[in-house]
Amino acid sequence: MLKKISSILCALLMTVSTSNSAEFINILTGGTSGVYYPLGVSLQKIYGDKIKNSKTQVQATKASVENLNLLQDGKGEIAFVLGDSLKFAWEGNEEVGFKGKLDKLRGIAAIYPNYVQIVAAKGSNIKSIADLKGKRVSVGAPKSGTELNARAILTAAGMSYKDLAKTEYLPFAESVELIKNRQLDATLQSAGLGVASLKDLANSVDVVVVSVSPDIIKKIGSPYITGVIPANTYKGQAENVSTAAIGNFLVTHKDVSTETVYQMTKLVFESLPELVAAHAAAKDIDIKKATVGMPVPLHPGAQKYFKEKGIIK
Repeated sequence: MLKKISSILCALLMTVSTSNSAEFINILTGGTSGVYYPLGVSLQKIYGDKIKNSKTQVQATKASVENLNLLQDGKGEIAFVLGDSLKFAWEGNEEVGFKGKLDKLRGIAAIYPNYVQIVAAKGSNIKSIADLKGKRVSVGAPKSGTELNARAILTAAGMSYKDLAKTEYLPFAESVELIKNRQLDATLQSAGLGVASLKDLANSVDVVVVSVSPDIIKKIGSPYITGVIPANTYKGQAENVSTAAIGNFLVTHKDVSTETVYQMTKLVFESLPELVAAHAAAKDIDIKKATVGMPVPLHPGAQKYFKEKGIIK
């Protein structure tokens, strides 16, 4: 009997030990109708299946700024963020939502570019950024990466939120619903091409995709670059539309183990077909560009992988 009890206790202790050694990976994304979220869901499955003893979770958030603050507080292991938000976080820019320099942040990889996509209901007579004056516009969730992009674009165009008839600070899906209900005229969404929210809008009402001129992009400067929204990305968009683009990054923090970050980095680049299946924006992920423009130091785990692949020396 004593031997049986001893065996049971040993089994329980082994179970507890295994449970305690499980690696928890919280993946910080964005709103469920954006691009970050489906890619995060795909990563959850990839990491859960291929990182031994891992327990994975996807968290929908207000995106870049919130994600970076959560990483600094150790409340996530990997996050999707926009390049300008990451730069501001490392600098500790209080105006955009950072109380101080977020010195725990560490880079994993540059991934795909975001495109600033300004879409208006056709009946609103908005054909240019200047036409947004006196209109009802959603600029993204407060202090999200999208909202920071909206401020930058309007400022470079010689405008501000005061020039709008109404400014709504709403996530993508909510913005689209208000346009459908004729309670908004336009929405600015910074995301990968073919974002679900704008596809839904274009399939529901006639829309106009508004261009952002190279002159405006030049005034803003780095990390903004000129991009193109190809014709037929959205229903009714017959021609290419020039706009601003900005890189997205995967980021972690310094307290995540080297081995875990190594595995997370490796699996991003070894699982591109799965990520592309989750969202077409992942087609632009290129290991040769993985360290380009990274505003924060690379995590040692990411460094290890990129050295193996000859991306860095």
